[in-house]
Amino acid sequence: MKKIFLFALIFFSIFKSFGQNVPTAESILSAAYKQATAENKNVFVLFHASWCGWCKKMDAAMNDVTIKKYFDENYITVHLTVQENPINKNMENPGGADFLKKFKGEEAGLPFFVVLDKKGKLLGDSFVNNENLGCPASESEVASFIVLLKKSSKINEAGLSAISKRFLLNKPQ
Repeated sequence: MKKIFLFALIFFSIFKSFGQNVPTAESILSAAYKQATAENKNVFVLFHASWCGWCKKMDAAMNDVTIKKYFDENYITVHLTVQENPINKNMENPGGADFLKKFKGEEAGLPFFVVLDKKGKLLGDSFVNNENLGCPASESEVASFIVLLKKSSKINEAGLSAISKRFLLNKPQ
């Protein structure tokens, strides 16, 4: 039985890797900078992995219909897949780990994010007091996230309030 399982696992891994064309981090960011320049926005880079529950909460919050427009109006949001488990390594964006390391996020945990201007200059990241916010959920984390959004966007107070309320829904029970 173990041999069948191992064979199936190996077969699935090999089969899954065929036909996948994962874009490089460089190509994703190059397109984002170009679009950000054309639309006069900044770039919100979210590092994530398929196994990361908090990454999924971050995506769900940012894409919630009550606040999505604020992110869409102010940022070109891109995802870089990094730190996948061995069976899903083929899902990682080539060069994503190097880009994560460039911003000292390789040991920070996921999700990790940076906000860049349209030329790639760092405007802010998910570090607060040398710790990664991850997906903001507590009142202090959400407050820190709002500070970053104020610094890197033109989101009005009503929008910031709505974002704050939505992210507080992630608060651990």
